[in-house]
Amino acid sequence: MSEMRTIKDMPVNDMFVSGHGACAGCGMAVAVKNIMRILGADTTVYVPASCLVVISAMYPTSNFRTPYLFTAFENTGAVTTGIRAAQRRRGLSSTVVGLAGDGGTFDIGLQALSGAAERNEDILYVCLDNEGYMNTGIQRSGATPFGAWTTTTPVGTKVEGKREFKKDIMAIIAAHDPPYAASLSIAHFNDFIKKVEKAKAKKGFRFLHVMTPCVPGWRSDPSMTVEIARMAVETGMWTLYEIEDGEARTTYKPQTMLPVTDYLKLQGRFRHMENGDVAKLQEWLCAKWYLHYGNDMEQPVCATFEKMKRVRHPHEEQLHFI
Repeated sequence: MSEMRTIKDMPVNDMFVSGHGACAGCGMAVAVKNIMRILGADTTVYVPASCLVVISAMYPTSNFRTPYLFTAFENTGAVTTGIRAAQRRRGLSSTVVGLAGDGGTFDIGLQALSGAAERNEDILYVCLDNEGYMNTGIQRSGATPFGAWTTTTPVGTKVEGKREFKKDIMAIIAAHDPPYAASLSIAHFNDFIKKVEKAKAKKGFRFLHVMTPCVPGWRSDPSMTVEIARMAVETGMWTLYEIEDGEARTTYKPQTMLPVTDYLKLQGRFRHMENGDVAKLQEWLCAKWYLHYGNDMEQPVCATFEKMKRVRHPHEEQLHFI
Protein backbone atom coordinates (compact mmCIF):
# COMPACT_ATOMS: atom_id res chain seq x y z
CA MET A 1 0.00 0.00 0.00
CA SER A 2 1.26 3.48 -0.86
CA GLU A 3 1.99 5.96 1.91
CA MET A 4 -1.04 7.70 3.36
CA ARG A 5 -0.57 11.46 3.51
CA THR A 6 -4.07 12.92 3.76
CA ILE A 7 -7.60 11.82 4.63
CA LYS A 8 -8.19 11.15 0.92
CA ASP A 9 -5.70 8.27 1.12
CA MET A 10 -7.53 6.52 3.97
CA PRO A 11 -8.68 2.92 3.39
CA VAL A 12 -12.46 2.55 3.20
CA ASN A 13 -12.63 -0.89 4.82
CA ASP A 14 -13.73 -0.56 8.45
CA MET A 15 -12.16 -2.86 11.02
CA PHE A 16 -14.30 -1.23 13.75
CA VAL A 17 -17.84 -1.24 12.47
CA SER A 18 -21.04 0.60 13.31
CA GLY A 19 -23.64 -0.66 15.76
CA HIS A 20 -21.53 -0.11 18.87
CA GLY A 21 -22.88 1.53 21.99
CA ALA A 22 -20.85 4.76 22.07
CA CYS A 23 -22.54 8.05 22.88
CA ALA A 24 -23.31 10.47 20.07
CA GLY A 25 -20.25 12.64 19.52
CA CYS A 26 -17.87 10.18 21.25
CA GLY A 27 -14.27 11.17 20.46
CA MET A 28 -13.02 7.71 21.37
CA ALA A 29 -15.21 6.02 18.74
CA VAL A 30 -13.95 8.44 16.08
CA ALA A 31 -10.34 7.75 17.02
CA VAL A 32 -10.70 3.95 17.15
CA LYS A 33 -12.61 3.74 13.88
CA ASN A 34 -9.85 5.57 12.02
CA ILE A 35 -6.93 3.93 13.82
CA MET A 36 -8.33 0.54 12.84
CA ARG A 37 -8.81 1.64 9.24
CA ILE A 38 -5.11 2.46 9.07
CA LEU A 39 -3.88 -0.63 10.94
CA GLY A 40 -6.01 -2.91 8.75
CA ALA A 41 -7.13 -6.53 8.94
CA ASP A 42 -3.74 -7.97 9.96
CA THR A 43 -4.12 -6.65 13.50
CA THR A 44 -4.74 -8.22 16.91
CA VAL A 45 -6.57 -5.93 19.35
CA TYR A 46 -6.48 -5.94 23.12
CA VAL A 47 -8.74 -3.68 25.21
CA PRO A 48 -8.75 -3.50 29.03
CA ALA A 49 -11.69 -2.48 31.19
CA SER A 50 -12.80 0.85 29.72
CA CYS A 51 -15.58 2.56 27.80
CA LEU A 52 -14.31 0.86 24.65
CA VAL A 53 -14.77 -2.67 25.95
CA VAL A 54 -18.31 -1.82 27.08
CA ILE A 55 -19.42 -0.32 23.78
CA SER A 56 -17.71 -2.85 21.50
CA ALA A 57 -18.10 -6.23 23.23
CA MET A 58 -21.81 -6.69 23.76
CA TYR A 59 -21.93 -10.48 24.09
CA PRO A 60 -22.05 -12.46 21.88
CA THR A 61 -20.98 -9.92 19.24
CA SER A 62 -18.07 -7.56 18.71
CA ASN A 63 -17.58 -4.45 16.60
CA PHE A 64 -14.01 -5.39 15.71
CA ARG A 65 -13.41 -7.38 12.53
CA THR A 66 -10.05 -8.54 13.84
CA PRO A 67 -9.00 -10.88 16.66
CA TYR A 68 -10.09 -9.09 19.84
CA LEU A 69 -9.25 -9.87 23.46
CA PHE A 70 -10.07 -8.19 26.75
CA THR A 71 -9.27 -8.89 30.39
CA ALA A 72 -8.56 -6.69 33.41
CA PHE A 73 -8.05 -2.95 33.86
CA GLU A 74 -4.31 -2.87 34.57
CA ASN A 75 -3.08 -5.45 32.06
CA THR A 76 -2.61 -3.76 28.68
CA GLY A 77 1.21 -3.75 28.71
CA ALA A 78 1.37 -7.33 30.01
CA VAL A 79 -1.31 -8.90 27.79
CA THR A 80 -0.09 -7.31 24.57
CA THR A 81 3.41 -8.50 25.47
CA GLY A 82 2.04 -12.02 25.88
CA ILE A 83 0.13 -11.90 22.59
CA ARG A 84 3.25 -10.86 20.71
CA ALA A 85 5.32 -13.57 22.45
CA ALA A 86 2.74 -16.20 21.44
CA GLN A 87 2.90 -14.98 17.85
CA ARG A 88 6.68 -15.35 17.79
CA ARG A 89 6.40 -18.83 19.27
CA ARG A 90 4.03 -19.88 16.50
CA GLY A 91 5.87 -18.12 13.72
CA LEU A 92 3.12 -15.56 13.23
CA SER A 93 3.27 -11.82 12.90
CA SER A 94 0.62 -9.11 12.98
CA THR A 95 0.28 -5.66 14.47
CA VAL A 96 -0.49 -6.11 18.17
CA VAL A 97 -2.29 -3.05 19.51
CA GLY A 98 -3.53 -2.23 22.98
CA LEU A 99 -6.33 0.35 23.10
CA ALA A 100 -6.51 1.61 26.69
CA GLY A 101 -8.12 4.58 28.38
CA ASP A 102 -6.31 7.16 30.48
CA GLY A 103 -7.26 5.42 33.73
CA GLY A 104 -5.74 2.17 32.47
CA THR A 105 -2.65 4.05 31.26
CA PHE A 106 -1.86 6.97 33.57
CA ASP A 107 -2.83 5.21 36.79
CA ILE A 108 -3.93 1.58 37.12
CA GLY A 109 -1.91 0.22 34.19
CA LEU A 110 1.21 2.36 34.55
CA GLN A 111 3.39 -0.46 35.92
CA ALA A 112 2.64 -2.86 33.04
CA LEU A 113 3.01 -0.02 30.53
CA SER A 114 6.41 0.91 31.96
CA GLY A 115 7.57 -2.69 31.90
CA ALA A 116 6.61 -3.17 28.24
CA ALA A 117 8.24 0.13 27.26
CA GLU A 118 11.45 -0.62 29.18
CA ARG A 119 11.76 -4.05 27.50
CA ASN A 120 11.01 -2.44 24.12
CA GLU A 121 8.29 -4.98 23.40
CA ASP A 122 7.16 -5.06 19.78
CA ILE A 123 3.68 -3.65 20.44
CA LEU A 124 1.66 -0.55 19.71
CA TYR A 125 0.10 1.03 22.80
CA VAL A 126 -2.67 3.59 22.21
CA CYS A 127 -3.95 5.75 25.08
CA LEU A 128 -7.47 6.99 24.34
CA ASP A 129 -7.48 9.94 26.72
CA ASN A 130 -10.91 11.24 27.78
CA GLU A 131 -9.40 12.62 30.98
CA GLY A 132 -11.29 10.57 33.53
CA TYR A 133 -12.77 7.22 34.51
CA MET A 134 -15.84 7.78 32.36
CA ASN A 135 -16.92 4.13 32.20
CA THR A 136 -17.32 3.84 35.99
CA GLY A 137 -19.02 7.14 36.76
CA ILE A 138 -16.82 10.09 35.68
CA GLN A 139 -14.18 9.91 38.42
CA ARG A 140 -10.92 11.90 38.22
CA SER A 141 -7.76 10.27 36.87
CA GLY A 142 -4.16 11.40 36.57
CA ALA A 143 -5.15 12.76 33.16
CA THR A 144 -7.94 15.03 34.43
CA PRO A 145 -6.99 18.69 33.97
CA PHE A 146 -6.79 21.30 36.72
CA GLY A 147 -10.15 22.74 37.75
CA ALA A 148 -12.32 20.09 36.11
CA TRP A 149 -15.47 18.82 37.78
CA THR A 150 -15.72 15.05 38.23
CA THR A 151 -17.76 12.99 40.69
CA THR A 152 -14.65 12.62 42.88
CA THR A 153 -13.57 16.26 42.46
CA PRO A 154 -16.95 17.90 43.05
CA VAL A 155 -17.65 21.60 43.17
CA GLY A 156 -18.44 22.88 46.66
CA THR A 157 -17.75 25.75 49.04
CA LYS A 158 -14.28 24.49 50.02
CA VAL A 159 -12.94 22.85 46.85
CA GLU A 160 -13.96 23.59 43.28
CA GLY A 161 -12.90 20.82 40.94
CA LYS A 162 -9.59 19.02 40.63
CA ARG A 163 -6.67 20.85 42.25
CA GLU A 164 -3.82 19.02 40.51
CA PHE A 165 -2.56 19.49 36.96
CA LYS A 166 -2.62 16.80 34.28
CA LYS A 167 0.12 14.19 34.50
CA ASP A 168 2.64 14.40 31.62
CA ILE A 169 2.41 10.81 30.37
CA MET A 170 4.45 11.57 27.25
CA ALA A 171 7.39 12.66 29.42
CA ILE A 172 7.13 9.39 31.33
CA ILE A 173 7.13 7.41 28.08
CA ALA A 174 10.03 9.48 26.71
CA ALA A 175 12.11 8.49 29.75
CA HIS A 176 11.91 4.89 28.48
CA ASP A 177 13.52 5.93 25.16
CA PRO A 178 11.00 4.20 22.86
CA PRO A 179 11.46 4.01 19.07
CA TYR A 180 8.33 6.12 18.60
CA ALA A 181 5.82 8.10 20.66
CA ALA A 182 3.38 10.76 19.49
CA SER A 183 0.37 12.83 20.54
CA LEU A 184 -2.64 12.97 18.22
CA SER A 185 -5.87 14.93 17.78
CA ILE A 186 -9.02 13.93 15.92
CA ALA A 187 -9.24 17.56 14.77
CA HIS A 188 -5.89 17.39 12.89
CA PHE A 189 -6.52 14.41 10.70
CA ASN A 190 -3.63 14.52 8.26
CA ASP A 191 -1.27 14.63 11.24
CA PHE A 192 -3.29 11.79 12.84
CA ILE A 193 -2.97 9.56 9.77
CA LYS A 194 0.78 10.05 9.36
CA LYS A 195 1.47 9.21 13.01
CA VAL A 196 -0.64 6.06 13.09
CA GLU A 197 0.92 4.84 9.85
CA LYS A 198 4.42 5.60 11.16
CA ALA A 199 3.70 3.73 14.40
CA LYS A 200 2.37 0.76 12.41
CA ALA A 201 5.53 0.55 10.30
CA LYS A 202 8.03 0.69 13.15
CA LYS A 203 9.26 -2.17 15.33
CA GLY A 204 9.65 -2.17 19.09
CA PHE A 205 7.51 -0.27 21.57
CA ARG A 206 5.35 2.49 20.08
CA PHE A 207 3.03 4.80 21.99
CA LEU A 208 0.20 6.99 20.67
CA HIS A 209 -1.59 9.46 22.94
CA VAL A 210 -4.96 10.57 21.52
CA MET A 211 -7.28 13.20 22.98
CA THR A 212 -10.83 11.79 22.85
CA PRO A 213 -13.45 14.26 24.13
CA CYS A 214 -16.25 12.65 26.18
CA VAL A 215 -19.71 14.19 25.85
CA PRO A 216 -21.23 13.15 29.23
CA GLY A 217 -17.97 13.47 31.18
CA TRP A 218 -17.06 16.86 29.71
CA ARG A 219 -20.69 18.05 29.67
CA SER A 220 -20.35 19.13 26.08
CA ASP A 221 -22.49 19.35 22.96
CA PRO A 222 -22.12 16.17 20.82
CA SER A 223 -21.79 18.31 17.70
CA MET A 224 -18.79 20.17 19.17
CA THR A 225 -16.45 17.22 19.76
CA VAL A 226 -14.04 17.96 16.91
CA GLU A 227 -14.12 21.71 17.64
CA ILE A 228 -13.23 21.05 21.28
CA ALA A 229 -10.30 18.90 20.16
CA ARG A 230 -9.18 21.67 17.80
CA MET A 231 -9.49 24.35 20.44
CA ALA A 232 -7.45 22.25 22.87
CA VAL A 233 -4.49 22.53 20.50
CA GLU A 234 -5.00 26.22 19.76
CA THR A 235 -5.04 27.12 23.48
CA GLY A 236 -2.13 24.88 24.46
CA MET A 237 -4.24 22.39 26.42
CA TRP A 238 -3.03 19.73 23.96
CA THR A 239 0.28 19.74 22.09
CA LEU A 240 0.96 17.85 18.86
CA TYR A 241 4.47 16.40 18.65
CA GLU A 242 6.35 13.17 18.17
CA ILE A 243 9.47 11.55 19.59
CA GLU A 244 11.28 9.36 17.07
CA ASP A 245 14.49 7.53 17.95
CA GLY A 246 15.19 9.95 20.79
CA GLU A 247 14.47 13.19 18.90
CA ALA A 248 11.39 15.29 19.64
CA ARG A 249 9.68 17.28 16.89
CA THR A 250 6.62 19.54 16.92
CA THR A 251 4.20 18.47 14.18
CA TYR A 252 1.78 21.41 14.44
CA LYS A 253 2.25 24.82 16.00
CA PRO A 254 -0.67 27.28 16.25
CA GLN A 255 0.09 30.71 14.85
CA THR A 256 -1.10 32.43 18.03
CA MET A 257 -2.03 31.04 21.42
CA LEU A 258 -5.72 31.57 22.12
CA PRO A 259 -6.89 32.26 25.68
CA VAL A 260 -7.79 29.12 27.60
CA THR A 261 -11.31 30.49 28.17
CA ASP A 262 -12.04 29.75 24.49
CA TYR A 263 -11.60 26.07 25.36
CA LEU A 264 -13.17 26.08 28.82
CA LYS A 265 -16.43 27.71 27.76
CA LEU A 266 -17.26 24.78 25.46
CA GLN A 267 -17.50 22.36 28.41
CA GLY A 268 -19.76 22.25 31.43
CA ARG A 269 -17.09 20.57 33.57
CA PHE A 270 -15.29 23.95 33.79
CA ARG A 271 -18.36 26.17 34.16
CA HIS A 272 -17.78 26.78 37.86
CA MET A 273 -14.20 28.08 37.47
CA GLU A 274 -13.61 31.59 38.78
CA ASN A 275 -10.98 33.95 37.46
CA GLY A 276 -8.40 32.98 40.05
CA ASP A 277 -8.37 29.35 38.92
CA VAL A 278 -8.56 30.35 35.25
CA ALA A 279 -5.49 32.53 35.81
CA LYS A 280 -3.65 29.67 37.49
CA LEU A 281 -4.41 27.37 34.56
CA GLN A 282 -3.42 30.05 32.03
CA GLU A 283 -0.08 30.55 33.79
CA TRP A 284 0.61 26.81 33.67
CA LEU A 285 -0.31 26.72 29.98
CA CYS A 286 1.97 29.64 29.12
CA ALA A 287 4.91 27.84 30.74
CA LYS A 288 3.99 24.65 28.86
CA TRP A 289 3.64 26.57 25.58
CA TYR A 290 7.10 28.15 25.81
CA LEU A 291 8.61 24.80 26.84
CA HIS A 292 7.27 23.09 23.71
CA TYR A 293 7.40 25.88 21.15
CA GLY A 294 10.18 28.12 22.46
CA ASN A 295 9.95 31.74 23.60
CA ASP A 296 11.26 33.43 20.46
CA MET A 297 7.82 34.99 19.98
CA GLU A 298 5.88 36.26 22.99
CA GLN A 299 2.24 35.22 23.02
CA PRO A 300 -0.16 38.15 23.58
CA VAL A 301 -2.37 36.21 26.01
CA CYS A 302 0.69 35.37 28.15
CA ALA A 303 2.01 38.93 28.00
CA THR A 304 -1.39 40.27 29.09
CA PHE A 305 -1.54 37.78 31.92
CA GLU A 306 1.95 38.69 33.19
CA LYS A 307 1.11 42.39 33.07
CA MET A 308 -2.08 41.95 35.05
CA LYS A 309 -0.33 39.68 37.55
CA ARG A 310 2.30 42.35 38.29
CA VAL A 311 -0.25 45.07 39.09
CA ARG A 312 -2.64 42.88 41.04
CA HIS A 313 -3.24 43.86 44.66
CA PRO A 314 -3.77 41.34 47.48
CA HIS A 315 -7.30 42.55 48.22
CA GLU A 316 -8.51 41.85 44.66
CA GLU A 317 -10.74 38.79 44.47
CA GLN A 318 -11.03 38.54 40.72
CA LEU A 319 -8.41 38.72 37.96
CA HIS A 320 -9.96 39.68 34.64
CA PHE A 321 -7.12 39.14 32.23
CA ILE A 322 -9.00 37.88 29.19
